Amino acid sequence: MRFFVYSIPMQLTPLNGMDYDQLLALCNAAGVSTAHADSLRAAIFRYYSTDIAAIADLPLRLRSYLREHTTLLEPACTATSEAADGTQKLLLRMADGKEVETVLIPGNGRLTQCISTQVGCAVGCTFCLTATAGLTRNLSTAEMVAEVMAGQRISERQVRNLVLMGMGEPLHNYDAMAQFVRIATDPKGMAFSPNRVTLSTSGLVPAMQRMIRDELPCNLAVSLNATTDAVRDSIMPINRKYPIALLLDTVRDYISVRGNKRVLIEYVLLAGINDTTADAERLCALLAGMGCTVNLLPFNTYPGLPFDRPADTAVSAFRAILVEAGIIAVVRESKGRDIAAACGQLKTEVMQRRKAGLQA
Repeated sequence: MRFFVYSIPMQLTPLNGMDYDQLLALCNAAGVSTAHADSLRAAIFRYYSTDIAAIADLPLRLRSYLREHTTLLEPACTATSEAADGTQKLLLRMADGKEVETVLIPGNGRLTQCISTQVGCAVGCTFCLTATAGLTRNLSTAEMVAEVMAGQRISERQVRNLVLMGMGEPLHNYDAMAQFVRIATDPKGMAFSPNRVTLSTSGLVPAMQRMIRDELPCNLAVSLNATTDAVRDSIMPINRKYPIALLLDTVRDYISVRGNKRVLIEYVLLAGINDTTADAERLCALLAGMGCTVNLLPFNTYPGLPFDRPADTAVSAFRAILVEAGIIAVVRESKGRDIAAACGQLKTEVMQRRKAGLQA
């Protein structure tokens, strides 16, 4: 499968970033029936069309307007890798040359796609390779949709789940991310069930509160990774502004308002830092009565990052304490460990090869 990049004149509006109301407005601006918005929505978001001319049953007047005023973003796939477990990682180059990663993760009869929301990240978590490059820019809604389109075309299976857990902090790019989530869960658009779309945050409390007010149609995952402010301050600088107590109070508010939504707590286990039995006992106390599920993620080691993966016995002991306390706890082994599928790794390796004058 070949992908192409086109230079996009600034005045052209990407169709794959438009929600239904915007498509209706586009039809009005073109002077045609708003009924054609349904055809556009289905072609773009259900069938992932990348060619305006190929969209059937559009009047000539609308086709002409679309050619003059709109485009369909289609990123180039500049590098791919596939793991023994079937995980596929793609490096996608957007129209301005900036690159992001998306990952296709198979499992239990379903295919999950991990979506990036930013080029880089400003949060600065010390165990995250993406954070080492800092933030370049936000991705647009259209670019996030284009990630799904690229992943779907390169995969032989239908993507069923979306996780906003790739490069970037989704809540730092709230408006574009929220529009993407609404397009993704539109029953007549991309038609993902809200229960199959999960947003992961490092703990940007004001934006989490906005999620509650907006009733954003997705699940929430919170990257906690520590049980004391001292440790979390050292590995996640965002904790200095939004400490654990405030973060978990916000999670309780989310659970109270959303009712049927179970929050996922993500906990990256770092050897000798946050993986002790005392940490596990504190985590039980912190989450008591909240009904959260805990994903335990043994650290995916990478050269240059000063952390180690815990011993399997330490991981098992940590989980056993949570289970004994009645908390659902699942050890999530990193998919694609043999292809550097953790966030930021493929891009880093490709850039290193380019600097060395090797083919990516």
